[in-house]
Amino acid sequence: MAGANLRSLEPTPLANAAPGPAGAQRPHITIRGLCKQFQGVTIYDQFDLDVPRGKFVSVFGPNGCGKSTLINVIAGLTPCDAGEILFDGKTLAQTKIGYVFQNYREALFPWLSAFANIEYPLKLMGVGKAERREKVQALVDRMGVKIDLARYPYEMSGGQQQVVSIMRALVVDPEVLFLDEPFSALDYEMNLFMREQLQRIFVETGTTMVLVSHDLEEAVYLADYVLLLSRRPGRIADYPAVPMPRPRDGHTMSDPAFVALKGHCLDIFQREVRR
Repeated sequence: MAGANLRSLEPTPLANAAPGPAGAQRPHITIRGLCKQFQGVTIYDQFDLDVPRGKFVSVFGPNGCGKSTLINVIAGLTPCDAGEILFDGKTLAQTKIGYVFQNYREALFPWLSAFANIEYPLKLMGVGKAERREKVQALVDRMGVKIDLARYPYEMSGGQQQVVSIMRALVVDPEVLFLDEPFSALDYEMNLFMREQLQRIFVETGTTMVLVSHDLEEAVYLADYVLLLSRRPGRIADYPAVPMPRPRDGHTMSDPAFVALKGHCLDIFQREVRR
């Protein structure tokens, strides 16, 4: 990475942090004045954030800083105490979202086959049986999935279950896909495989994605932007762009630009841990 680019990775003072990354296109998700407390503890206080349309944003920060809380509030799973959240100017109720949970074993219905799990959101939407099957099959073909979808979750490996979870989130053609540490329970081999699957889905669909990760390498590798959060109450510590082109592979992680950006993010993280 050139010296000029390295200087652009200098930490952004919290007081001056902008709600969105510099140079990004118009936001898909706009958050203004977000406030959230749990049992008297302030998680967010007047928090602002912009997530660019069609980009992949990874959320990373110290333990307990509110990473999962942030996406849960945006996705409507957890109510906020105050603030406004809009999706391209629309409300959550007017927006199709997908959500991939960290604990995929509990997220899937064990009494339904993999196929039935995937089509379940369409069934809730009132989509007819024939159209549901057509949509699921089209998604299977697009992803090149080789899993026997007639099997039940308990008959599948952890990686296969998580593929089913991701497909269930994608089958509704979401405008935004949220992922809460989706690979944390997988071994390293399956983790790498799932990274590639998710990257391919992102490139093919152009869906706006927001990923919570506790793995800095994973967060930088997958993202267009890394949202680095401070300790509570949450603020934007930095929001750097990831300059490496896609598709990314194992060579990406040894690229000097990747190494420099990962080091920068680690510096910001350690600064916040010490606060």
